[in-house]
Amino acid sequence: MDLRSLRYFVETVRLNSFTQAAESLHVTQSTISKMVRQLEQEVGAQLLLREGRTLTLTDTGSVVYARGEQMLAVMQQLTAEVRDTQEARRGQLTIGIPPMINLLFTPVLKAFRQRHPDIALTLREDAGQALERQVAMGELEIGMTVLPADPHLTLQTSPIASYPIWALAARGTFQKHRTTLKLKALAGMPLVLLKDDFALTRSLRHAFSAAGFEPQIAAQSGQWDWLVAMASAGMGVALLPEPFIHRLAIGHRLDAVRLVEPELQWQAAHVWRGDYLSHAARAWLAVCEDVLPA
Repeated sequence: MDLRSLRYFVETVRLNSFTQAAESLHVTQSTISKMVRQLEQEVGAQLLLREGRTLTLTDTGSVVYARGEQMLAVMQQLTAEVRDTQEARRGQLTIGIPPMINLLFTPVLKAFRQRHPDIALTLREDAGQALERQVAMGELEIGMTVLPADPHLTLQTSPIASYPIWALAARGTFQKHRTTLKLKALAGMPLVLLKDDFALTRSLRHAFSAAGFEPQIAAQSGQWDWLVAMASAGMGVALLPEPFIHRLAIGHRLDAVRLVEPELQWQAAHVWRGDYLSHAARAWLAVCEDVLPA
């Protein structure tokens, strides 16, 4: 079956017009008509019924249209993969990174620029759950989030790093010399959390539910450093991954304890959909694997 005639037929059905299909494909209307007739001859059956300006698919036409879309999509993917192979040194890539995770990636960005100077890299900052949706909708090829990802989006995931979560509170909130805190101990404490569109908050809410309690949320913010300020002011307990604890000059204002029983993990991961990744995305994953600690 001639793929060009199949493409012309699919475009004609999609636009429900020979004229619009001709404009879309930058050919004459007579060429479109000729290609559709040629396809009908190849199939051995009429594909379209023409009633004035209205086009109606025959039963055979419906089958050819549905399968034709699939075949053209496969050919488009094949072309993209071949082009990526031929252009192994070039390309462009947009990575979706949540505001918290981005602090870990300065060494990765530096290494990626050095290894792949011809790949144009763009960073898009957004909350983890928003990035998951953008990847699922095809707006982003690859993004980052905190596991577990939304199971309804059927995304591929690849863990990047895992760190324990700590509780921060004003000095004197926890017992003196305490270094750990059971998760259930948070049941009666006011909490200051990131907003609900952050994947970390989703993960924490799952943990609270599994532990059998509803959190007492005193405030929520989109900025982790503001959570620390509110915790320091005695408004509540902030819950943050270990890398952020080490960045803080806690001093005499804050207590920091690690959550245990269970020990909650902040599991950062890449997410993408489908089985195919561009050479640029694969190059990014390879650099992450080399640079980030196991």
